[in-house]
Amino acid sequence: MRPHGSGQVKELTGKVALVTGGAVRVGLEIARALADAGADVAIGYHRSAAPARAAVSDLRARGVRAVALRADVARPAEARALVARTVTALGRLDVLVNNAALFFRTPVETTTPAQFDRLLAVNLRAPFFCSQAAARAMGRHGGRIVNIADVGAVRAWAAYVPYGVTKAGVVMLTRGLAAALAPRIQVNAVAPGVVLLPEGFPRESGRRLAARIPMGRHGRPTDVAQAVRFFATCSDYITGQVLFVDGGMSVL
Repeated sequence: MRPHGSGQVKELTGKVALVTGGAVRVGLEIARALADAGADVAIGYHRSAAPARAAVSDLRARGVRAVALRADVARPAEARALVARTVTALGRLDVLVNNAALFFRTPVETTTPAQFDRLLAVNLRAPFFCSQAAARAMGRHGGRIVNIADVGAVRAWAAYVPYGVTKAGVVMLTRGLAAALAPRIQVNAVAPGVVLLPEGFPRESGRRLAARIPMGRHGRPTDVAQAVRFFATCSDYITGQVLFVDGGMSVL
């Protein structure tokens, strides 16, 4: 519940947001940013049950309603059900953030069909079917869809080719959905650069990577979250756009 006596009306007060993969890492920071903008938030998660419960407590402490909903968004039926359950739990849907994704090494010589298909299912197919369901749920009042792409959509990484293919697909998915769903729904994408390194990533390698970024540092989850908040609250004349939040990596 929102605290009594707070007269401030924020940009997303009265709105409901769904963040897939919203229990941990960048997804959690996105959920926090939307809650701070006044939105009630549904956290979609797959295996992170305990972090999802902690995220709900965190969001409720910020004065909004929040729920955690388990779903494997790689399964289209579960992706559609996640949207429906959000509406049941919180009454409507105004903002969908397609954040859930997989990222792992896939050297060309050893990548299996199963690995390729898993990346496609989570990183590309799931945002499509979540968006399809969200477009229906948003009804006449419309809404916003924000996809999380990656600088890997435009920079080739030799050991992550299938991942890059999926994120390049997210860019075209964003543009296609923007055309298909206008003018009722605005669809945009945020493309982060190096934000959170994988666990166990060598510290020295991380420093060398940061030195190659024009801004001289890795990104922070809040950098991405604030870009998502912008697309969730900006003019409805902005659609089909991709905002790179990468410290300048995409211009090299």
